[in-house]
Amino acid sequence: MMKKFVLTALALAALGTTCLATAWAEATYPVGSVVPATLQVTDQTGKAHTFGDFRGKNVVLEWTNYQCPFVRKFYDAGAMQAQQAEAVKAGTVWLAVISSAPGKQGHLKADEAAAAVAKQGFKGTAVILDEQGTLGKAFGATATPHMFVLDGTGKVAYAGAIDSVPSFNRDDIAGATNYVKAALADLAAGKAVANPSTKAYGCSVKY
Repeated sequence: MMKKFVLTALALAALGTTCLATAWAEATYPVGSVVPATLQVTDQTGKAHTFGDFRGKNVVLEWTNYQCPFVRKFYDAGAMQAQQAEAVKAGTVWLAVISSAPGKQGHLKADEAAAAVAKQGFKGTAVILDEQGTLGKAFGATATPHMFVLDGTGKVAYAGAIDSVPSFNRDDIAGATNYVKAALADLAAGKAVANPSTKAYGCSVKY
């Protein structure tokens, strides 16, 4: 029964990301493009940021939905928070993004967002509230988690899955190749990202 449930969940996730594949293909900011410094976002505390604020630093964008089992895989294991803390310590800006629309799974109201984010033990820089889906659609985010890495010039250097094992079993984390860590390591070494694009897996973004 458990095996059937896992296979069904994976199939539904695959269907969701397939249905959004066109949006990803038509993304405003595909791999290799530069995100404008003027692009503005608002975080869980109501503070506004522009991508120009982050110039000179690598930036990780993590599309998230705290009710998604693929997201819970990493947060319940403490793996996402550990990776956030490690990246921030190294000087990377880490932005989680919630693009769930009002009434949809994972949506957070502005007045409850700060407390909800703190409850998750978030160790990144900020959580961006994107309930209109504007940022998600611009990047072509199709899944939670869907990961993007920008270099210090604002260029999208990586887009895709967080790692190589598309499951929501936390026991799979240790044996997986973490694509985000690999991308950041390449950038830190002054190299182009060796694997700049992979297929994201997870729950569909609830636009």
